[in-house]
Amino acid sequence: MLLMFQMCFSGYMSPEYAMRGEFSVKSDVYSFGVLVLEIISGKKISSFYETDADDLVSYAWKLWKEGTPLELMDPTLRKSYTPNEVMRCIHIGLLCVQEDPADRPTMATIMLMLDSYSVTLPVPNQPAFVVHSGTDSNMLQFSEPTTNVSVQTSVNEMSVSEMDPR
Repeated sequence: MLLMFQMCFSGYMSPEYAMRGEFSVKSDVYSFGVLVLEIISGKKISSFYETDADDLVSYAWKLWKEGTPLELMDPTLRKSYTPNEVMRCIHIGLLCVQEDPADRPTMATIMLMLDSYSVTLPVPNQPAFVVHSGTDSNMLQFSEPTTNVSVQTSVNEMSVSEMDPR
């Protein structure tokens, strides 16, 4: 249950969808931002759940604020990249994972940002659901749902919910 919570609240699902069920094109932008950060880091977002490290978005934000965003980069790619292009992609990824959907760019704007260096990128704010170090993961206690919902795990470790009628 905790893993499902973490996937919803710090994974690909936008915060507004995970918390309120509100879906929009900006929800897709959030997911795109997470994918950009995964590609650059060479790590799946789920790889952070079983470690003491922050989640991928929090880790990227921390490196950005410290002025060392290139440390996010997958070490196997370090010799075959242009630092300015990687910095721009990290910047765009962080803009995509903003908590407020209105602060996220549209996909058309993202395409323009990726295609043209003449476009000035806005400064990103702290992303949604940044886990601060010192947060006790044991504080997140969840009880099993009281409704007739059975949860199964598939072969690829994705959860599958089956709703039973009343």
